[in-house]
Amino acid sequence: MTKKVLLLPGDGIGPEIAAEARKVLNVVNDQFGLGLELDEALVGGAAIDAAGKALPEDTWAKCQAADAILLGAVGGPKWDNLPPAERPEKGGLLKIRSGLDLFGNLRPAILSPQLADASSLKPEVVSGLDILIVRELTGGIYFGEPRGIRTKENGVREGYNTYVYDEEEIRRIGRVAFEAAMKRGKRLCSVDKANVLEVTMLWREVMEDLAKEYPEVELSHMYVDNAAMQLVRAPKQFDVMVTGNMFGDILSDAAAMLTGSIGMLPSASLDVNGKGMYEPCHGSAPDIAGQGIANPLAMIVSAAMMLRHSLGMEEAAVKIEQAVDAVLDQGLRTADIWSEGTRKVSTAEMGDAVVAALQV
Repeated sequence: MTKKVLLLPGDGIGPEIAAEARKVLNVVNDQFGLGLELDEALVGGAAIDAAGKALPEDTWAKCQAADAILLGAVGGPKWDNLPPAERPEKGGLLKIRSGLDLFGNLRPAILSPQLADASSLKPEVVSGLDILIVRELTGGIYFGEPRGIRTKENGVREGYNTYVYDEEEIRRIGRVAFEAAMKRGKRLCSVDKANVLEVTMLWREVMEDLAKEYPEVELSHMYVDNAAMQLVRAPKQFDVMVTGNMFGDILSDAAAMLTGSIGMLPSASLDVNGKGMYEPCHGSAPDIAGQGIANPLAMIVSAAMMLRHSLGMEEAAVKIEQAVDAVLDQGLRTADIWSEGTRKVSTAEMGDAVVAALQV
Protein backbone atom coordinates (compact mmCIF):
# COMPACT_ATOMS: atom_id res chain seq x y z
CA MET A 1 0.00 0.00 0.00
CA THR A 2 1.34 3.41 -0.98
CA LYS A 3 2.01 5.91 1.79
CA LYS A 4 2.11 9.60 0.90
CA VAL A 5 4.96 11.52 2.54
CA LEU A 6 5.07 15.29 2.06
CA LEU A 7 8.47 16.94 2.33
CA LEU A 8 8.42 20.63 3.29
CA PRO A 9 12.03 21.89 3.08
CA GLY A 10 11.18 25.44 4.19
CA ASP A 11 13.78 28.14 4.77
CA GLY A 12 17.39 28.65 5.79
CA ILE A 13 19.15 25.32 6.17
CA GLY A 14 15.85 23.50 5.63
CA PRO A 15 16.40 22.66 1.95
CA GLU A 16 19.95 21.40 2.66
CA ILE A 17 18.95 18.99 5.42
CA ALA A 18 15.76 17.97 3.62
CA ALA A 19 17.86 16.83 0.65
CA GLU A 20 19.82 14.48 2.93
CA ALA A 21 16.67 13.06 4.51
CA ARG A 22 15.28 12.42 1.03
CA LYS A 23 18.43 10.44 0.13
CA VAL A 24 17.99 8.27 3.21
CA LEU A 25 14.27 7.70 2.66
CA ASN A 26 14.89 6.71 -0.96
CA VAL A 27 17.34 4.04 0.17
CA VAL A 28 15.11 2.44 2.83
CA ASN A 29 12.12 2.75 0.51
CA ASP A 30 13.95 0.52 -1.99
CA GLN A 31 15.48 -1.79 0.62
CA PHE A 32 12.26 -2.56 2.46
CA GLY A 33 9.70 -2.02 -0.31
CA LEU A 34 7.92 0.56 1.83
CA GLY A 35 5.79 2.01 -0.95
CA LEU A 36 6.60 5.59 0.05
CA GLU A 37 5.41 8.22 -2.40
CA LEU A 38 7.50 11.36 -1.75
CA ASP A 39 6.13 14.76 -2.71
CA GLU A 40 7.46 18.25 -1.98
CA ALA A 41 5.87 21.66 -1.44
CA LEU A 42 6.68 25.21 -0.39
CA VAL A 43 6.05 26.57 3.11
CA GLY A 44 7.25 29.50 5.21
CA GLY A 45 9.37 32.29 3.79
CA ALA A 46 10.07 30.39 0.58
CA ALA A 47 6.33 30.18 -0.01
CA ILE A 48 5.86 33.88 0.77
CA ASP A 49 8.47 34.76 -1.84
CA ALA A 50 7.01 32.44 -4.48
CA ALA A 51 3.28 32.53 -3.78
CA GLY A 52 2.66 35.49 -1.48
CA LYS A 53 1.68 33.52 1.63
CA ALA A 54 3.38 31.18 4.08
CA LEU A 55 0.94 28.33 3.52
CA PRO A 56 -0.34 28.31 -0.08
CA GLU A 57 -3.58 26.46 -0.83
CA ASP A 58 -1.72 23.82 -2.83
CA THR A 59 0.62 23.09 0.09
CA TRP A 60 -2.29 22.93 2.53
CA ALA A 61 -4.15 20.47 0.29
CA LYS A 62 -1.06 18.26 0.15
CA CYS A 63 -0.71 18.45 3.97
CA GLN A 64 -4.26 17.22 4.39
CA ALA A 65 -3.81 14.39 1.88
CA ALA A 66 -0.45 13.16 3.21
CA ASP A 67 -0.05 10.21 5.58
CA ALA A 68 2.89 12.01 7.20
CA ILE A 69 4.79 15.29 6.81
CA LEU A 70 8.53 15.89 7.11
CA LEU A 71 9.45 19.56 7.68
CA GLY A 72 12.86 21.21 7.51
CA ALA A 73 12.55 24.63 9.19
CA VAL A 74 10.84 27.95 8.59
CA GLY A 75 11.57 31.61 9.22
CA GLY A 76 14.38 34.11 9.07
CA PRO A 77 15.10 37.84 9.44
CA LYS A 78 14.07 38.48 5.85
CA TRP A 79 10.41 38.12 6.84
CA ASP A 80 10.50 39.55 10.38
CA ASN A 81 8.93 42.86 9.35
CA LEU A 82 5.73 41.25 8.12
CA PRO A 83 2.60 41.37 10.32
CA PRO A 84 2.77 38.50 12.85
CA ALA A 85 -0.05 36.52 11.26
CA GLU A 86 1.72 36.56 7.88
CA ARG A 87 5.19 35.50 9.02
CA PRO A 88 6.57 32.04 8.21
CA GLU A 89 6.11 30.76 11.76
CA LYS A 90 2.51 31.77 12.48
CA GLY A 91 1.25 31.91 8.90
CA GLY A 92 2.86 28.59 7.97
CA LEU A 93 4.09 26.30 10.72
CA LEU A 94 1.52 27.12 13.41
CA LYS A 95 -1.28 27.06 10.84
CA ILE A 96 -0.38 23.49 9.87
CA ARG A 97 -0.17 22.41 13.51
CA SER A 98 -3.53 23.91 14.41
CA GLY A 99 -5.25 23.00 11.12
CA LEU A 100 -4.31 19.32 11.43
CA ASP A 101 -4.79 19.39 15.23
CA LEU A 102 -1.25 18.15 15.84
CA PHE A 103 -1.56 18.63 19.59
CA GLY A 104 0.98 16.11 20.88
CA ASN A 105 4.64 17.04 20.51
CA LEU A 106 7.24 14.37 21.34
CA ARG A 107 10.77 15.68 21.83
CA PRO A 108 13.34 13.08 22.86
CA ALA A 109 16.62 14.26 24.35
CA ILE A 110 18.96 11.30 24.00
CA LEU A 111 22.72 11.57 24.35
CA SER A 112 24.61 9.42 21.86
CA PRO A 113 27.54 7.84 23.75
CA GLN A 114 29.89 9.09 21.04
CA LEU A 115 28.96 12.72 21.87
CA ALA A 116 29.29 12.72 25.65
CA ASP A 117 32.22 15.13 25.41
CA ALA A 118 30.25 17.51 23.18
CA SER A 119 27.72 18.35 25.90
CA SER A 120 28.13 21.59 27.79
CA LEU A 121 27.84 19.58 31.01
CA LYS A 122 30.30 17.10 32.46
CA PRO A 123 30.12 13.64 30.86
CA GLU A 124 29.25 12.00 34.18
CA VAL A 125 26.20 14.28 34.50
CA VAL A 126 24.78 13.53 31.05
CA SER A 127 26.14 10.10 30.12
CA GLY A 128 23.19 7.80 29.47
CA LEU A 129 20.72 10.69 29.20
CA ASP A 130 17.35 9.63 27.76
CA ILE A 131 14.46 12.02 28.36
CA LEU A 132 11.18 12.35 26.48
CA ILE A 133 9.46 15.73 26.70
CA VAL A 134 5.77 15.67 25.79
CA ARG A 135 4.64 19.18 24.90
CA GLU A 136 1.07 20.32 24.25
CA LEU A 137 1.29 22.03 20.87
CA THR A 138 -1.99 23.60 19.76
CA GLY A 139 -3.16 25.46 22.84
CA GLY A 140 -1.86 27.66 25.63
CA ILE A 141 -0.52 31.14 25.26
CA TYR A 142 0.62 30.69 21.65
CA PHE A 143 -2.97 30.24 20.46
CA GLY A 144 -5.07 31.82 23.22
CA GLU A 145 -7.43 34.71 22.46
CA PRO A 146 -7.67 37.64 22.89
CA ARG A 147 -4.20 38.71 21.87
CA GLY A 148 -2.58 41.70 20.23
CA ILE A 149 -1.02 45.12 20.75
CA ARG A 150 -3.22 48.02 21.82
CA THR A 151 -2.89 51.61 22.93
CA LYS A 152 -4.14 52.50 26.39
CA GLU A 153 -5.97 55.72 27.25
CA ASN A 154 -2.72 57.37 28.30
CA GLY A 155 -1.23 56.68 24.86
CA VAL A 156 1.09 53.89 26.06
CA ARG A 157 1.09 50.72 23.97
CA GLU A 158 0.81 47.31 25.61
CA GLY A 159 1.04 43.80 24.28
CA TYR A 160 -1.25 41.10 25.63
CA ASN A 161 -1.70 37.36 25.23
CA THR A 162 -4.05 34.85 26.82
CA TYR A 163 -2.81 31.67 28.48
CA VAL A 164 -5.73 29.24 28.41
CA TYR A 165 -6.33 25.47 28.50
CA ASP A 166 -9.55 23.58 29.04
CA GLU A 167 -9.60 20.28 30.88
CA GLU A 168 -10.10 18.20 27.72
CA GLU A 169 -6.99 19.70 26.11
CA ILE A 170 -5.04 18.89 29.26
CA ARG A 171 -6.46 15.39 29.49
CA ARG A 172 -5.57 14.39 25.95
CA ILE A 173 -1.94 15.52 26.19
CA GLY A 174 -1.72 13.94 29.62
CA ARG A 175 -2.88 10.64 28.16
CA VAL A 176 -0.15 10.79 25.50
CA ALA A 177 2.42 11.33 28.26
CA PHE A 178 1.12 8.55 30.51
CA GLU A 179 1.05 6.11 27.59
CA ALA A 180 4.63 7.06 26.71
CA ALA A 181 5.72 6.58 30.33
CA MET A 182 4.15 3.10 30.35
CA LYS A 183 6.48 2.14 27.48
CA ARG A 184 9.55 3.58 29.19
CA GLY A 185 10.53 3.87 32.86
CA LYS A 186 6.99 4.48 34.18
CA ARG A 187 7.92 7.85 35.68
CA LEU A 188 6.15 11.03 34.61
CA CYS A 189 6.96 14.56 35.78
CA SER A 190 4.27 17.14 35.05
CA VAL A 191 5.69 20.66 34.80
CA ASP A 192 3.52 23.66 35.68
CA LYS A 193 3.44 26.94 37.61
CA ALA A 194 0.52 26.04 39.84
CA ASN A 195 1.68 28.33 42.63
CA VAL A 196 0.71 31.44 40.63
CA LEU A 197 -1.19 30.51 37.44
CA GLU A 198 -4.78 29.28 37.64
CA VAL A 199 -4.54 27.57 34.26
CA THR A 200 -1.79 25.32 35.59
CA MET A 201 -3.68 24.74 38.84
CA LEU A 202 -6.31 23.11 36.62
CA TRP A 203 -3.51 21.36 34.70
CA ARG A 204 -2.28 19.75 37.92
CA GLU A 205 -5.78 18.70 38.99
CA VAL A 206 -6.44 16.99 35.66
CA MET A 207 -3.07 15.21 35.72
CA GLU A 208 -3.79 13.90 39.22
CA ASP A 209 -7.19 12.65 38.12
CA LEU A 210 -5.75 11.00 35.00
CA ALA A 211 -3.07 9.27 37.08
CA LYS A 212 -5.79 7.06 38.61
CA GLU A 213 -6.04 5.31 35.23
CA TYR A 214 -2.30 4.57 35.25
CA PRO A 215 -1.47 3.19 38.71
CA GLU A 216 1.85 1.77 37.47
CA VAL A 217 3.16 5.23 36.55
CA GLU A 218 4.78 7.34 39.26
CA LEU A 219 3.46 10.89 38.76
CA SER A 220 5.34 13.87 40.17
CA HIS A 221 4.92 17.63 39.78
CA MET A 222 7.52 20.36 39.40
CA TYR A 223 7.34 24.11 38.91
CA VAL A 224 8.81 25.16 35.60
CA ASP A 225 11.58 27.31 37.08
CA ASN A 226 12.76 24.40 39.22
CA ALA A 227 12.46 22.04 36.25
CA ALA A 228 14.79 24.27 34.24
CA MET A 229 17.31 24.23 37.09
CA GLN A 230 17.01 20.45 37.54
CA LEU A 231 17.60 19.82 33.84
CA VAL A 232 20.99 21.46 34.25
CA ARG A 233 21.74 20.11 37.74
CA ALA A 234 20.69 16.45 37.45
CA PRO A 235 18.96 15.73 34.12
CA LYS A 236 18.99 11.94 34.45
CA GLN A 237 16.36 12.13 37.21
CA PHE A 238 13.74 12.60 34.46
CA ASP A 239 12.14 9.91 32.33
CA VAL A 240 9.07 11.54 30.71
CA MET A 241 8.14 15.19 31.22
CA VAL A 242 4.77 16.66 30.21
CA THR A 243 3.96 20.35 30.03
CA GLY A 244 2.15 23.09 28.14
CA ASN A 245 3.09 24.78 24.91
CA MET A 246 5.25 27.66 26.15
CA PHE A 247 7.04 25.80 28.94
CA GLY A 248 7.65 22.85 26.64
CA ASP A 249 9.11 25.08 23.97
CA ILE A 250 11.72 26.40 26.40
CA LEU A 251 12.50 23.21 28.33
CA SER A 252 12.89 21.03 25.24
CA ASP A 253 15.49 23.39 23.77
CA ALA A 254 17.35 23.40 27.08
CA ALA A 255 17.27 19.61 27.17
CA ALA A 256 18.47 19.47 23.58
CA MET A 257 21.69 21.26 24.41
CA LEU A 258 22.48 18.69 27.10
CA THR A 259 23.01 16.23 24.27
CA GLY A 260 25.82 18.23 22.68
CA SER A 261 23.89 19.90 19.86
CA ILE A 262 20.31 20.77 19.05
CA GLY A 263 21.30 19.62 15.56
CA MET A 264 21.00 16.02 16.75
CA LEU A 265 17.42 15.96 18.00
CA PRO A 266 14.18 15.10 16.20
CA SER A 267 10.57 15.79 17.13
CA ALA A 268 7.12 14.52 16.27
CA SER A 269 3.80 16.38 16.34
CA LEU A 270 0.84 14.00 16.32
CA ASP A 271 -2.94 14.08 16.04
CA VAL A 272 -5.27 11.68 17.84
CA ASN A 273 -4.90 9.08 15.08
CA GLY A 274 -1.10 9.16 14.90
CA LYS A 275 -0.79 11.25 11.74
CA GLY A 276 2.09 13.59 12.29
CA MET A 277 4.49 16.24 11.18
CA TYR A 278 8.13 15.52 11.93
CA GLU A 279 10.89 18.08 12.17
CA PRO A 280 14.27 18.71 13.80
CA CYS A 281 14.17 20.68 17.05
CA HIS A 282 16.51 23.34 15.67
CA GLY A 283 15.42 26.34 13.61
CA SER A 284 16.24 27.58 10.14
CA ALA A 285 19.72 28.87 11.15
CA PRO A 286 19.88 31.54 8.40
CA ASP A 287 23.38 32.54 9.52
CA ILE A 288 24.81 29.27 8.17
CA ALA A 289 22.36 28.63 5.32
CA GLY A 290 23.97 27.79 2.00
CA GLN A 291 27.37 27.02 3.52
CA GLY A 292 27.00 23.24 3.54
CA ILE A 293 27.88 22.96 7.22
CA ALA A 294 24.47 22.27 8.81
CA ASN A 295 23.97 19.02 10.69
CA PRO A 296 21.38 16.86 8.86
CA LEU A 297 21.19 14.13 11.51
CA ALA A 298 18.20 15.57 13.40
CA MET A 299 16.30 15.71 10.11
CA ILE A 300 17.33 12.16 9.25
CA VAL A 301 16.32 10.82 12.68
CA SER A 302 13.04 12.78 12.37
CA ALA A 303 12.42 10.73 9.23
CA ALA A 304 13.02 7.58 11.29
CA MET A 305 10.51 8.79 13.88
CA MET A 306 8.03 9.37 11.06
CA LEU A 307 8.44 5.81 9.82
CA ARG A 308 7.93 4.47 13.35
CA HIS A 309 5.09 6.57 14.76
CA SER A 310 2.91 7.44 11.76
CA LEU A 311 3.67 4.76 9.18
CA GLY A 312 4.30 1.67 11.33
CA MET A 313 7.61 0.89 9.62
CA GLU A 314 9.68 -0.03 12.67
CA GLU A 315 12.33 -2.11 10.91
CA ALA A 316 13.24 0.72 8.53
CA ALA A 317 13.25 3.23 11.39
CA VAL A 318 15.69 1.11 13.39
CA LYS A 319 17.92 0.67 10.33
CA ILE A 320 18.20 4.46 9.93
CA GLU A 321 19.00 4.96 13.61
CA GLN A 322 21.65 2.25 13.48
CA ALA A 323 23.18 3.89 10.41
CA VAL A 324 23.42 7.21 12.24
CA ASP A 325 25.14 5.47 15.16
CA ALA A 326 27.57 3.81 12.74
CA VAL A 327 28.49 7.15 11.21
CA LEU A 328 29.16 8.66 14.63
CA ASP A 329 31.26 5.61 15.50
CA GLN A 330 33.34 6.35 12.40
CA GLY A 331 34.20 9.73 13.94
CA LEU A 332 32.39 11.82 11.32
CA ARG A 333 31.12 15.15 12.63
CA THR A 334 29.53 18.30 11.26
CA ALA A 335 30.85 21.58 12.65
CA ASP A 336 28.36 21.78 15.54
CA ILE A 337 29.56 18.49 17.08
CA TRP A 338 33.16 18.45 15.89
CA SER A 339 36.00 18.03 18.38
CA GLU A 340 39.69 17.19 18.25
CA GLY A 341 40.26 13.66 17.03
CA THR A 342 37.15 13.53 14.82
CA ARG A 343 36.73 14.34 11.14
CA LYS A 344 34.73 17.38 10.11
CA VAL A 345 32.36 16.78 7.19
CA SER A 346 29.83 18.79 5.24
CA THR A 347 26.06 18.44 5.29
CA ALA A 348 26.05 16.37 2.09
CA GLU A 349 29.00 14.24 3.20
CA MET A 350 27.20 13.38 6.42
CA GLY A 351 24.08 12.41 4.48
CA ASP A 352 26.16 10.32 2.07
CA ALA A 353 27.82 8.58 5.02
CA VAL A 354 24.43 7.60 6.46
CA VAL A 355 23.38 6.29 3.04
CA ALA A 356 26.61 4.26 2.83
CA ALA A 357 26.02 2.81 6.31
CA LEU A 358 22.49 1.79 5.28
CA GLN A 359 23.92 -0.19 2.39
CA VAL A 360 26.42 -2.21 4.43
